[in-house]
Amino acid sequence: MEADPDALARDSPAVRAVKDITFGSIAGMLSKVFEHPFDLTKVRLQAQVLHSSARFTGPIDCLSKTWSHEGLRGLYRGLPAPIVGAMAENASLFLVYGELQNVIRNLTGRPLAVDPTLPQLALAAAGAGMFTSFLLTPIELVKCKMQVQMLVAPSPTALPGPIGVLTTVVRETGLRGLWLGHTGTMIRETGGTAAWFTTKEFVARALLARRDPQPTHAARLEPWESAVSGACAGAMFNLALFPADTVKSAMQTEEDLRPRGARAPKTTFWATARRMYGLQGVRGLYAGCGITVARSVPSSAIIFLIYDGLCRYFE
Repeated sequence: MEADPDALARDSPAVRAVKDITFGSIAGMLSKVFEHPFDLTKVRLQAQVLHSSARFTGPIDCLSKTWSHEGLRGLYRGLPAPIVGAMAENASLFLVYGELQNVIRNLTGRPLAVDPTLPQLALAAAGAGMFTSFLLTPIELVKCKMQVQMLVAPSPTALPGPIGVLTTVVRETGLRGLWLGHTGTMIRETGGTAAWFTTKEFVARALLARRDPQPTHAARLEPWESAVSGACAGAMFNLALFPADTVKSAMQTEEDLRPRGARAPKTTFWATARRMYGLQGVRGLYAGCGITVARSVPSSAIIFLIYDGLCRYFE
């Protein structure tokens, strides 16, 4: 279940916040190490949608070419930024999600001993996703730019690191430029996070009911149940609004792959989406979706297995 009401009553708000931040950060960091090569593949497939000719025919081709030309280091190119991003994302998601549940409880007069309804959880999760998107967009901008570096400059000797990419963006576009593609991130995180937490809770409740038709609020998930419900949640997160992520990645890598010049009008989320749809239709908007869903299933299972496990251990 999402949170033990007894623990909510026992812990102070500060202690709950520290737990959410710490446990979410650990879970996000470990899952990101596992999934990064697949995320790199997704971004490279999304970035080529606006190209007149594709560099890669699919995810397997992208992975094999990256391995043969860049080695293991290439598969983990740009890892520091998503490690920081995963820690910030999951810490923020779990913290804000828990606090918004408490707000909803207070507004509806729902006692701690009664779990929120699924629509209430979806509302809290959507709010957590929207908040987190503001933290995540600059981190994802740096990550995406680093993941396509070798497609522009095949020699790795002169490639800037995350700090170099960050300072270049700020120097050329100002602080506002760090939020390029934010519309896509916000759409993805708001809808995707609602789907993520709600699916996890729905499957978790079904698994608890399988063991006990009338589980109490104190019923705890077994580790495998946390993993299974988390795996289902990971698939739903990415299936919910995947085209928004595709457009975001294309926007964030366009100046690296297809420079438009300083005087070119700024592209927008909806204009980029129309261009991508015009070039490759619906298929282009779902570039990299298969490998993203495939890696999100074990990755999300890892996140909830670790988070729920830490919550049980430190109750």
